[in-house]
Amino acid sequence: MKKENYLDFVPRHSKVMPWQENEAGHVEIKRENLGVFNKIAQAIAKKPRFSYIELDDFGSFVWEQIDGKKTIYQIGQAVHEEFGEKAEPLYERLSKYITTLHENRFVVYQNKIT
Repeated sequence: MKKENYLDFVPRHSKVMPWQENEAGHVEIKRENLGVFNKIAQAIAKKPRFSYIELDDFGSFVWEQIDGKKTIYQIGQAVHEEFGEKAEPLYERLSKYITTLHENRFVVYQNKIT
């Protein structure tokens, strides 16, 4: 059995996460606060229905590279070209970041190169 290489995965944005670029040039993701506890907090404590998550320079660049066509390895190459040594340790950092996006349902893995 061949072991899968995470760098061959192709992430794409989740369809349920609308986003836009804000005035600062950073990606801002709109996330609906769902679930029973959020509904209670919205009713009692007047908590907002939506949260807006602003990504930093690195996160915004990576987010804009995620297009459902590029592998994580290819995204890493673009990050290296843009940020150079500032992105090191590149693939450790990038893998952790994309894994976090996936765990929070901001991205899904569309397919992978075979």
